[in-house]
Amino acid sequence: MVEIIKEFRDFLMKGNLITLAVAFVVAQAFYALVNAFINYLFMPILSMIVGKTNFGALFFTINKSVFGYGAFINAAIVFIATAAAVFFFIVKPAEMISARFKKPDAEEAPSDEERRHQELLTAVRGIAR
Repeated sequence: MVEIIKEFRDFLMKGNLITLAVAFVVAQAFYALVNAFINYLFMPILSMIVGKTNFGALFFTINKSVFGYGAFINAAIVFIATAAAVFFFIVKPAEMISARFKKPDAEEAPSDEERRHQELLTAVRGIAR
């Protein structure tokens, strides 16, 4: 029994589990931030353009079946706004930071095709002389 408790403690203290827990907490905070961005900044701008921000009441009926396409429109708007927020506030800044700290490589080796072109050019120049 003591060994099982020790194994469980070791499992909890593994770096991967702790890293995952931190990532989960940060993701929850980021979700709240993006949700606030969408609800309090993006949707008011959209309502100025379109006139209404809640499309949930939009539906049509066929043979007594109700199709609530407005909920889909709401979900699509939230998805696109979330994807844009992630791209512009996480992906692009991370790429810029990564590029700034990336060590410039010494001259990159040419590809095989480029190398063949260079050899052909050298051979042609040698023939022309």
